[in-house]
Amino acid sequence: MEATETLEKARSEGWTDEEVVERVKAGDTALYEIVMRRYNQRLYRVARAILHDDAEAEDVMQDAYVRAYQHLDQFAGRAPFSAWLTRIAVHEALARLRLRNRSQQLEDTGQDGEFFMTMAEASLDPEQSASTAELGQLLEEAVLGLPEQFRTVVMLRDVEELSTSQTASALDLSEENVKVRLHRGRAMLRNWLLARVGAKAKNAFPFMGVRCDRVVHGVFLQLAERNANHLHHPQMDITR
Repeated sequence: MEATETLEKARSEGWTDEEVVERVKAGDTALYEIVMRRYNQRLYRVARAILHDDAEAEDVMQDAYVRAYQHLDQFAGRAPFSAWLTRIAVHEALARLRLRNRSQQLEDTGQDGEFFMTMAEASLDPEQSASTAELGQLLEEAVLGLPEQFRTVVMLRDVEELSTSQTASALDLSEENVKVRLHRGRAMLRNWLLARVGAKAKNAFPFMGVRCDRVVHGVFLQLAERNANHLHHPQMDITR
């Protein structure tokens, strides 16, 4: 009951990421759910943008949350926690992509365009919902069709609406590099596409409901198993 009350208090009072992290480091493990719920959508979007695979994106999210939890002592607060967490997810996704490319270099996976997420607002009538879904699918298809180095920047800047500095921190790039990639990515997408989508961009690439619950549950299961095994390894710098 005490953990539940603390969770509710944290949510109602709008605790910052840093406040939540400090409490988690002090032993309030249940509060880790707050940051997971807060950033599930972002991590899913960036992992999906890199990997082009729905299930792998969920796996990356869980791995990233577990690694972040295990190395919370390395979070120094020099950058926002959200950028630090996103950077871990990006590194996890890129590592998985490199592994996949090595093992499937002679195989055409044919995954592009295979999966489209449903996008519709409950408040819209059927005709509006269909139009919105088509627009969201068009945006998703366009973004996922970009080369990876541009796709990830566009996803973070235009869909997730991170600042240039936050994107640079998350991707380990200079701000100038982020600006160049964003400019080129937008050119590839064509300016009229982004202008037409506008505010609807936030409705694309949804990560809600059962998926959100599944990731949270999966992370806590992994943490419980690791605690049970009580294995100790030297701390490593996960951001390099």
